[in-house]
Amino acid sequence: MNVAKRYKVSTSILAIALALSPCTFSQEHPKGPHPDGPPPPRPDTPETLAIKARMGDTSTLMGDISVPASTKECENDDHITSLICLTSLLKSTLSEDALSHIQTEYSVEEAKNWSNLPAGAFPDRPGIFLGELSIEQRGIVKAILKEAASETMDEGFDEMVQTLNADDYIGTISTDYKAAYSSYNGKLAFLGEPTEDGLWELYYGGHHFAFSNTYCNGKLIGATPSFRGIEPFPSFEMNGRENKPLLQERDAFAKLLTSLTSKQQEQATLKGTYRDIIAGPQFDDAIPSDQEGLAVSSLSKEQVSLLKEAIYTYVGDIHESEAKKYMEKYANEFDSTVIGFSGTTALNSEDDYVRVHGPSLWIEFSMQSNKSTNKPGNHPHSVWRDRQTDYGGQDQ
Repeated sequence: MNVAKRYKVSTSILAIALALSPCTFSQEHPKGPHPDGPPPPRPDTPETLAIKARMGDTSTLMGDISVPASTKECENDDHITSLICLTSLLKSTLSEDALSHIQTEYSVEEAKNWSNLPAGAFPDRPGIFLGELSIEQRGIVKAILKEAASETMDEGFDEMVQTLNADDYIGTISTDYKAAYSSYNGKLAFLGEPTEDGLWELYYGGHHFAFSNTYCNGKLIGATPSFRGIEPFPSFEMNGRENKPLLQERDAFAKLLTSLTSKQQEQATLKGTYRDIIAGPQFDDAIPSDQEGLAVSSLSKEQVSLLKEAIYTYVGDIHESEAKKYMEKYANEFDSTVIGFSGTTALNSEDDYVRVHGPSLWIEFSMQSNKSTNKPGNHPHSVWRDRQTDYGGQDQ
């Protein structure tokens, strides 16, 4: 029997700190889901055509380039102080034109310009293309992203590199040249001036990737929306290595689902078929108010441990010190959290789907048919959202 209940907003320490933050930013936005699906592609404008003209098709080899010695001056025990120093270092090397692309004013509207689509299909992403930077500048970008993200193999920064490698791979076989499949077209932006006492977001995104850390007064106040996808899946060879991002996410959830008893699987089974995630790009209000699935409170200790491992494959993409706080928050909400799935527990077939739904936490993992490689098979889309701290809580 499925669990369905409404819940109150979490009063965790992280949520309270956010509510009291002096960086609260108000902006009107539409409420409710999008019943008619995503809006149709907009016609090109002079602005979008100018962006498309800047795209390229060469590899940035972000995994191989060296971090320049100049970044040592930014080493600090406080990693956000180091991060801000690195952003200043990068900006000091940029031309006026490049600086105009990478540095923008903060707005929730701009922060919402993320997508799973490749660069040619979604030119609205803010920022500068990685390929527009020199090798030394890309080395500084590498230092920035490694400072903000985890350095664990197959997670965090390494996941960014492997997803870029996927676009280089697709670019060698795709006939859709307008899509701009290439690691050249990953984008980096600073929404708001990176300072110790201001509100700003480190925005990094591209095909199948969105990383959006929001900071206020020298603290991380939001690490979501955080999107991951990959094709080919589960692994491929490109740029001198085996790439297998999202395999650990799939395997962790499959291990959890297969640990459920027959009765638990029945309780966790969702109504309907899910062909993709529902809280994806431009669907910020799609998370349902009612929960559906199996109560985490009914899991065994071993199953709760498996759930934590699955959640950490998302939360662990950010800096370890900040990931720990998120994990503590979500664990404290487990009594009001459910898990649900549709399809098979192996999560390797089309339309296999799993979600975690708590007062704050929302994670989805969805398998769908291949789109970019023109080869039989399936690939995942996945998202981590936090209902209280998406966009740093600026959209609440």
